[in-house]
Amino acid sequence: MKRELQGDFRDIIRRIKKKDFRGYAGMAVKNSIYQLSTNSIAKIGSLFFTIIIARLLLPELFGLYSLALSTILIFVAFSELGVGDALVRFVSKALGKNREIKAKSYTRYLVRIRIFAIIFFGLILILSARFISDTYYQKPLFLALIAGSLYVLFVGVMSFIQSILQATNYFKGIFYKEIIFQVARIIIIPLIVLFLLKQDASQEIHLFFIILGLALVYLITSLFLLVFSKIKINYLKKESRKISRKEKNKLNKFILAISATALSGIFFSYIDMIMLGGFVFAGFLGYYKVSLSLVSALGPLISFSFVLLPIFSRMTGKKLENAFKKSFRITLLISLAALLFILIFSSPLIRIIYGTEYLPSINILRILSLLLISSPLISLYTIYFVAKGKPLVVTKILIISTIINIILNYIMIKSLIGYGDIFAVFGVAISTIVSRYFFLGGLIFSKKSF
Repeated sequence: MKRELQGDFRDIIRRIKKKDFRGYAGMAVKNSIYQLSTNSIAKIGSLFFTIIIARLLLPELFGLYSLALSTILIFVAFSELGVGDALVRFVSKALGKNREIKAKSYTRYLVRIRIFAIIFFGLILILSARFISDTYYQKPLFLALIAGSLYVLFVGVMSFIQSILQATNYFKGIFYKEIIFQVARIIIIPLIVLFLLKQDASQEIHLFFIILGLALVYLITSLFLLVFSKIKINYLKKESRKISRKEKNKLNKFILAISATALSGIFFSYIDMIMLGGFVFAGFLGYYKVSLSLVSALGPLISFSFVLLPIFSRMTGKKLENAFKKSFRITLLISLAALLFILIFSSPLIRIIYGTEYLPSINILRILSLLLISSPLISLYTIYFVAKGKPLVVTKILIISTIINIILNYIMIKSLIGYGDIFAVFGVAISTIVSRYFFLGGLIFSKKSF
């Protein structure tokens, strides 16, 4: 394994030095450079943003902000409906065969589905905002959830255009987009918070304008991507045609399977915050969120799944298996190094980054650091099965893992809340780890069987 790893790294370095980006391997290296740069900017920017906001808002208000955003992101994820993954897979395949008209036709069909989903779930969020904030959470989130409808709209537009760039392997555009997004967010949102702090505004007003500001940032980024995609993506300039009933059925079946995965993934990703939000004080949500944010900042730097989907989609047989094995080895090596780093430096990281107000987050961070191994590998296996046209394999395991996560969360919260809110948070963190590793184990077993 050591020799193979050395060979992989030597090949990557050789290609970079000689600018040799021919073939699938060259495409993977080139896209990985852009994606690594994009992920670096995204996660460094997100980390700086979270640090600034967490320090400005302090644990209680930051916890409320995190809960509101987690709730809105559920509706964002519902509005995705697997359309982005379908676009990447089908458009990428069509372009790989130089069938640009078909690629444009797929895009036109999928954009209609996406627009309907965005409008539908945005309205559902507005109609359910009062019940969610006042009845379930019993926290001042109503106005923030109303503003979240615009957030759903602009995130949906941006992510769809980004999927087009991803399908065409034009990662340079995504790289530029990320720079604009991070700069705009780091400038606009703190200015809003500082202004509101001077006005002595209520918590609900704070949350409303923060979410509204985030929606504005996504609007700015969407406009950039819209202009950029029209200029750079040639297949969008082609005439489109109506896709056949057979092609629609194939697309719809894929979207349905991916949607089932996405719906399970929604709860898998956000159920911890949602369930905690109904039981613990807002400050403890802040402790949990800063720990999760720090782990999440490292996770995407390890995973290359975003790059690999359009490449894996064009591979078959041994080429696909060899590419997967190389990606697995590199991902696992980096994951282990990141885990060791967090375990050793968790205490000074929390003190320096977030401040002494967040010291209860240290042990939460140590527990959640185990996600640095499971999350990147889950992404890798998921992309493999999607590229093979077998998303239902992922869906079945994800549904079971999600059910396990919900049950464990409920048991842990109910059992530990009597000892204090922090123990309930520890329980949820452990439940998250157990369910994620169950998910990973199921994917590994299924691939071997497959």
